[in-house]
Amino acid sequence: MPAQANGSTGGGRGVPDVAGNADPETGYQVYADGQAQVVGGTSAVAPLWAALVSRLAEATGQRFGLIQPALYAGVTPGADVAGFRDITSGDNGAYAAGPGWDACTGLGSPDGAGLVTRLQG
Repeated sequence: MPAQANGSTGGGRGVPDVAGNADPETGYQVYADGQAQVVGGTSAVAPLWAALVSRLAEATGQRFGLIQPALYAGVTPGADVAGFRDITSGDNGAYAAGPGWDACTGLGSPDGAGLVTRLQG
């Protein structure tokens, strides 16, 4: 299991769980009030994850109340996680990205098709 935000290891989940584009200059193209704009960060990523989990539930025929146990199942420290693109460079000012789960980018950025395959498995 990955290290937790408080530095301990063992049961539980890490923080953050996943990564999304936080840069408001290169984030996600959205339309609000009829205007196109680019947004990043939690305001963009949280609804994208909600939509992705909904699509995963539809594709797999499963209900995901708390999806983190399924995402962390079989995670090995320092190793790529199926269904995610590992982010191994960069930092968030406090933590650096590295192989596998890290406190900067979590499990990585989602690969929807890979997550469907993994969650059906």
